[in-house]
Amino acid sequence: MGENSEIAVSSAEPWRVSYAHGCAWDQQFPALSLPDMFIQAVSTYRDRPLVTFSGRAYSYGAMLNEAQAFAVGLQKLGIGRGDRVGLFLPNVPIYVPAYYGALLAGATLVNFSPLYTAEELEAQVADSGARLIVTLDVPALLPKAVEVLRDSPLERLVVGRLADMLPRAKGWALRLFGRAQLTSLPRNASIVAWDTVLASGEPAPVAIDPLHDIALLQYTGGTTGVPKGAMLTHQNLTANARQLRAIDPDQGARDVTLGALPLFHVFANSCVLNRTVINGGCIPMLPRFDAGQVLAAIEHLRPTSMFAVPTMLQALLDHPRFARTDFSSLREVVSGGAPLSAPARARFEQGTGVALIEGYGLTESAGVVATNPLRGNHRGGTIGQPLPGTHIRLLDRDDPTRDARLGEPGELAVLGPQIMAGYWNRPEAAATAFAQRGAERWLRTGDIAAISADGYLRIVDRIKDMIAVSGFKVYPSVVEAALLHHPAVNEVLVIGVPDAYTGEVPRAYATLKGEVTGEELHDWLNHRVGKHERVDAVVVRDTLPKTAIGKLDRKALLAEVL
Repeated sequence: MGENSEIAVSSAEPWRVSYAHGCAWDQQFPALSLPDMFIQAVSTYRDRPLVTFSGRAYSYGAMLNEAQAFAVGLQKLGIGRGDRVGLFLPNVPIYVPAYYGALLAGATLVNFSPLYTAEELEAQVADSGARLIVTLDVPALLPKAVEVLRDSPLERLVVGRLADMLPRAKGWALRLFGRAQLTSLPRNASIVAWDTVLASGEPAPVAIDPLHDIALLQYTGGTTGVPKGAMLTHQNLTANARQLRAIDPDQGARDVTLGALPLFHVFANSCVLNRTVINGGCIPMLPRFDAGQVLAAIEHLRPTSMFAVPTMLQALLDHPRFARTDFSSLREVVSGGAPLSAPARARFEQGTGVALIEGYGLTESAGVVATNPLRGNHRGGTIGQPLPGTHIRLLDRDDPTRDARLGEPGELAVLGPQIMAGYWNRPEAAATAFAQRGAERWLRTGDIAAISADGYLRIVDRIKDMIAVSGFKVYPSVVEAALLHHPAVNEVLVIGVPDAYTGEVPRAYATLKGEVTGEELHDWLNHRVGKHERVDAVVVRDTLPKTAIGKLDRKALLAEVL
């Protein structure tokens, strides 16, 4: 960016003169590949534990050795530069060497959610062109992967054995007494055990261009609901890790990041895996989120940080163990992935004594765009300020070729080193995902935001979720926030339903933690919101639909109801 354009951008971003993150905003992030980032970390922290799992520790050096052995094995199987390798794994130790090993071999990774059905997995295997998948010998995963191997162009399954990842005594106990938790490998030449793929020697060098080579295809529903593979380069992912390290006031201090957030999701991939690696920290892994197990891990493993989505935090608040858990080791808990309600934030901070930091990111931004400062002025209800090197602007909601009027909300657009290259095999979708300003491509987030004079962003709602009531724009999040102030309400989703008179009308769906009727909630809420925000009903349910990572799923509710 030239001198004149830098002056122009600076004048459009006056908040940069009062940057709250305790570091310089104007930082450079030289081109860096993920394998080089990992190798640099190992050279500094070789003997430190990188992962602990059920009492067994894996050092940085051991993880690099296994990653190199996997890379050699992949290259012997003919997997190389640009080939796609899928990870169909929960949070287990082999995720780390599979991740970095595939990249060392020159491959592109594809994260598949362990909660996918066989049909969903098959569709994304076909779209990505994955040649090989790494999975686990458990009933929730292996049978689905075998079905996809049979019915798709997928060439090979590499299967890790859960018992081999545990401490020796626990591994033997699982083999002897927990056979129902394991699945035997079928007799098939295309299905091989993880340890048989590992090979000795050094992987053949692969020339990686960090700025252009795709490290990860991360599938997202995006703003259209159609799954698309966001193409994240090596530089996107390493830059985001370095941005996160730059704003950390505790660099060099003990860093233990609880691995409860699933690594297949971009939030955990950047914040839990890559950020921890570059910081020389340790990840105590939990294979799945269970509120009781997370609270026990906080008390016994003494993590210093945790990343979570609001539904995870709500589950912790609702667990009977919450009130007697010692949270004193935690420096901060970072919430992202969805808006956090003010009552939940207040209850969590009061019950733990730990700062609850809200941030924001997208799959298309390789993880994180903005966050409240980890120390100092964090403002509830906002997503804080952008990360170093990250530009923001607000676009006119009706005409994205123009900026929003000063002081008015608009569609948040982002420019920075963490922004994706585009969508896999979908150039038309990529074209609409960006707003062109001269030679710059600004990512259109689809989120309506407001910005304060000192650069704190507040997400108002998503464009696609806005409800048109008699020509007025109604933001579901505003109605949800109002209903969440009722002491008996646990979770809320508001959607627009057809109405012959107004076109659409808001309707709320809620789960409860107290005794109240939908009619009572309807009357209580409609006295507290504007005329066009009034709901036609509050529907009380036992559960609300959630995504694979545990976020409330408005799209699924709409599909179910309408």
